[in-house]
Amino acid sequence: MIGMRITKAIIPVAGWGTRMLPITKSIEKCMLPVGTRPVIDYVVQDVLKAGIKDIYFVVGEQSAQLQSYYRSNIPLNDYLRRAGKDEKLALVAPLSDVNIHFLTQPSTGKYGTSVPVGIANEFIDNDESAVVIMGDQFFLRADDGSNTAELIELVERKGLNAGMYGVQVPMDGIDSSIEKDAEDNFVRIIEKPASGEAPTNLQNASFYVLNKEIFEQARTLPANPKRGEHEITDAINEYVARGGKMAVATVQGQYMECGSPEGWLHANNVVAGRS
Repeated sequence: MIGMRITKAIIPVAGWGTRMLPITKSIEKCMLPVGTRPVIDYVVQDVLKAGIKDIYFVVGEQSAQLQSYYRSNIPLNDYLRRAGKDEKLALVAPLSDVNIHFLTQPSTGKYGTSVPVGIANEFIDNDESAVVIMGDQFFLRADDGSNTAELIELVERKGLNAGMYGVQVPMDGIDSSIEKDAEDNFVRIIEKPASGEAPTNLQNASFYVLNKEIFEQARTLPANPKRGEHEITDAINEYVARGGKMAVATVQGQYMECGSPEGWLHANNVVAGRS
């Protein structure tokens, strides 16, 4: 049972975005625009609806644009007032009722999805769980709902302290297949399954509630021997293999993958069509 209300979100955004080069040479991947907002802000707005009070961005060493986006821009505010455009001040106001923290991930050394989770480990108390969402994607919903809030509610309703989302994809496109039991609890996840090896077409959505034990596993587990990367899915598999339980649900909304040119262009077309 969760010992305290979940109030922290970890959002890793330290990747170089090599699939989006050359634009990501000068624009951080998480700051690529979808409509008139950066990718990352769709994630942030979802966690804010869940009542999250502390957001920990795990950033690269050269990150500056993300910090600028979420702080006040006094010269811009002054200009808008002088120009009689006060109605636009709300669009550029800093976030309210939330504390923002920036944790730096070194550009050398360990690589993989568990690295930023391990970096954030020291900020998670022993009896605490936190939301972890990768920052190069989001799920566009037709309603005003929050996937963060719904995953937290599911985990708490089941009396657990960990959970994750999957998203349905065609079986021939599965990259990280989740197997669950009849009670929708996690059994295992297979990364990069060979043909016929994937147990389901439920793709890992990289959207989690993780407890302290999984954070510790992310910090200490060695690299995956097949791929040489430190993978958060290894930490989850290890946690469940040791007797832990984790809820699994299907995420709501259209999957907007923004780490590739095709995915980013699709997200912009969908958002533009809704405006």
